[in-house]
Amino acid sequence: MHKRAKALGLWTCTALVMGNMIGSGIFLLPASLAVYGGISLLGWLFTAAGAWMLALLFAGFARTLPRAGGPYAYSRAGLGDFAGFLVAWGYYISLLTGNAAIAVAMVSYASVFWPALSASPALGALTAMGAIVLLTAINVRGVKAAGIVQLVTTVLKVTPLVAVTFFGLGQINFDHFQPFNLSNETTFGAITATAALTLWAFLGLESATVPADDVADADKTIPRATLLGTLLATILYVAATVAVMGLVSPGELAASDAPFADAASAMWGHWGAMAVAAGATISCFGALNGWTLNTGQIPAAAARDGVFPGRFGHLSRFGTPAASLVFSAVLVCLLIAANYTRGLVGLFTFAILLSTTTVLIPYVFSAVAQLVVTLRDGSIPPGGSVIKVAVVSTLAFLYSVWAVAGAGHEAVYWGFLLLLAGLPVYAWMLIKGKRSGQEQKRTSKVQ
Repeated sequence: MHKRAKALGLWTCTALVMGNMIGSGIFLLPASLAVYGGISLLGWLFTAAGAWMLALLFAGFARTLPRAGGPYAYSRAGLGDFAGFLVAWGYYISLLTGNAAIAVAMVSYASVFWPALSASPALGALTAMGAIVLLTAINVRGVKAAGIVQLVTTVLKVTPLVAVTFFGLGQINFDHFQPFNLSNETTFGAITATAALTLWAFLGLESATVPADDVADADKTIPRATLLGTLLATILYVAATVAVMGLVSPGELAASDAPFADAASAMWGHWGAMAVAAGATISCFGALNGWTLNTGQIPAAAARDGVFPGRFGHLSRFGTPAASLVFSAVLVCLLIAANYTRGLVGLFTFAILLSTTTVLIPYVFSAVAQLVVTLRDGSIPPGGSVIKVAVVSTLAFLYSVWAVAGAGHEAVYWGFLLLLAGLPVYAWMLIKGKRSGQEQKRTSKVQ
């Protein structure tokens, strides 16, 4: 059998982590956070601490179980098929809603160049869907092609982001942070709400674990890329948010469709805004590319284990799960079409909360699964200990549950219903599997 070449190395995997994290989140989140004021910075810090626990969790799993599928593979190994299905289903829903949010954010920044995209919700939705179709075609061509796009767009997106942060920190207006809590929420309530929003920017820290079969030296490369990518993104996130909030007043920021472009405009005028808007558009395009790759890998991994319908696991002549990629693209386009009347920022905010809620379920299951694998199987990452694994797993679990509460009633409501909607699929796979087993028994008896 032909052995498939490993297409992804350390820097490509790090770009996949950072590229998926630094997407629409940091570029559009300041507008969503502006109604809370400076207290949202505490939300960032709390989320960063929780995200680091999750990064340690997935890095440890990658050392002991370097399997394709990431959270799905880990949950199934520790908690069984049903848990694996719920995780795959929840993660898949998160990918679909997340891709819709990223595509919308990309169009929002592109509206700086073409105002009609913001003025016409229908045109904006069609443009977002066009980007989804294009990137699906690229991913169908192969993981290597997607990895190259990811590496290039990550470099292009970080450059303007770093520029605004570096120069903006020296021009902060501290009056923009008064009062510290602009919302009607209590301090705890405001931190909880902003932490739920900022968690969106950290989603993707597990991205390097998903295409494990295509990673060279997966047990070493994936943990390093996960921790390095998370650390670099965290530093940039907090510094960038301080800079933007210090340059743009809370009222203007809350109404902005392109907050980083407005911050650049305050420093450098029109040309600065255009440059940052271009970088933000490229950033969202790159993140959409990385998440599109995952919409093929997660269902394919579940299909190979008989948890998802087998069609999702079929590979094209390029060695990619083309059917899974195309089906996912259709669902994302339908999601955008069904919600485009909310407007760009409204659709973005709803989509990130829904995506965050559904991806937290895999995080919760993964945290519990690591405890099970460690205590039941004695599987401990090199250099680790049972106590260390227990502490990381417990903190990751508590943080994820807390973040679910902060997502709000609407997101939790819809997220729970979408998870329940997957039960008939699992039931069908059980029935199909039983019938297949009976057919095999009958065939063996005849022989």
